[in-house]
Amino acid sequence: MNLTKLALTAATLALSSVVAHAADISGAGATFPYPIYAKWADAYKKETGVGMNYQSIGSGGGIKQIKAKTVTFGASDAPLPGKDLDATGLAQFPMVMGAIVPVVNLEGVKPGDLTLDGPTIAKIYLGEIKSWDDPAIAKLNPNAKLPKQAIVPVRRSDGSGTTYNFVYYLSDISPEWKAKVGVSTAVQWPVGIGAKGNEGVANNVANTKGAIGYVEYAYAKQNKLTHTKMVNKAGKTVAPASATFQAAAANADWKSQPGYGVILANQPGDQTWPMTAATWILIYKKPQDAATTAEALKFFAWSFAKGDKMAEELDYVPMPDNVVNDIQKMWTAEIKDGSGKPLFSPTN
Repeated sequence: MNLTKLALTAATLALSSVVAHAADISGAGATFPYPIYAKWADAYKKETGVGMNYQSIGSGGGIKQIKAKTVTFGASDAPLPGKDLDATGLAQFPMVMGAIVPVVNLEGVKPGDLTLDGPTIAKIYLGEIKSWDDPAIAKLNPNAKLPKQAIVPVRRSDGSGTTYNFVYYLSDISPEWKAKVGVSTAVQWPVGIGAKGNEGVANNVANTKGAIGYVEYAYAKQNKLTHTKMVNKAGKTVAPASATFQAAAANADWKSQPGYGVILANQPGDQTWPMTAATWILIYKKPQDAATTAEALKFFAWSFAKGDKMAEELDYVPMPDNVVNDIQKMWTAEIKDGSGKPLFSPTN
């Protein structure tokens, strides 16, 4: 699948059409997991004949659409807190994990040539570091020939779970960022060019000399963007890779937060990638359209059971088996039709 072409030409993916014998599944939200949801949906359609339409519109849009009950499920990289889940009657669970990577457009710089750390990235997005030959960047890259070129920060313009995880990390490592900007799916950026979706940020970085942006790793790879290495919490320089993403995910205590809402930013460990993140599904516990919700749960169960290899091929990290088992028990216990009958059971 040519993700570059998809990313540049469409923000909405019509993965398939309604088939006569099954309900059409509709979803909307996060752009972070778009590449893997597209791949899973294509394979699921071929195997089962059941289609899924997923609108890659950003986490904020996905939350709005599921609350408005215009889609079967919403998708967000920023988990809803327990009080919001209780108020709306939504169930929430993580579907897959991935990583956010800094990407740059500098002539002669190849993927992995440049190293950045959290405090330096924070200062770039605060507007305090303005040129690529700044001493802070030079200190991290003593052997690099850094150009005297203006840095053009690119950031999201829409409500974004990718932004939420990015600024959560910056707030964790930079007291100044925490005080001046803080954490949200949409913040008041001190500087930068806004772009919609991971697709938009990837496109803007690719076409702007001197740019820096943040995108999900699959977008960096598929669009052939130049990612950087990073210095992690342990002070080690690490490259984005499945092993470093898995190292970050290994310490997660998923049941410590309502709706499995654990943020994976800045986890400990020598091999840990510091901007690892999960993405969540939002679905009603008592849906208006029980049949379509049941079809959606079958799709999610299939993706958990058969989608790991596809996820790994795109450098996402599958959810651990014990977490999947717990999630499916939650489905059975909490997601029901109007008569109180569970919409999912392990034998479905």
